[in-house]
Amino acid sequence: MENKTPEYQKEREKIERMIKFYSEKSGYKPNSNPEIYNMIVEGLVNNKLKHGFVYCPCRLVTGEKQEDAKIICPCIYHKEEIKNDGHCHCHLFYKE
Repeated sequence: MENKTPEYQKEREKIERMIKFYSEKSGYKPNSNPEIYNMIVEGLVNNKLKHGFVYCPCRLVTGEKQEDAKIICPCIYHKEEIKNDGHCHCHLFYKE
């Protein structure tokens, strides 16, 4: 991994704990491909640092609080997407 700031590392650790906790709680599994997983987590961290929230990196942040709240990871769409496609839109969570 590239040399990132301490703030980046701290946020990354928090987000990875959240992913692990949510995966255990929900029964979904995180993407097992390290390259894709890292790319998604990097996008989540960047959104957290830029916008203050862990927005899904695969969706557009509109600047409208109510709308953007829907895309905070795990977003409101992920369960239906996993049910229909076997994974969420950004490929972070998969069916167990």
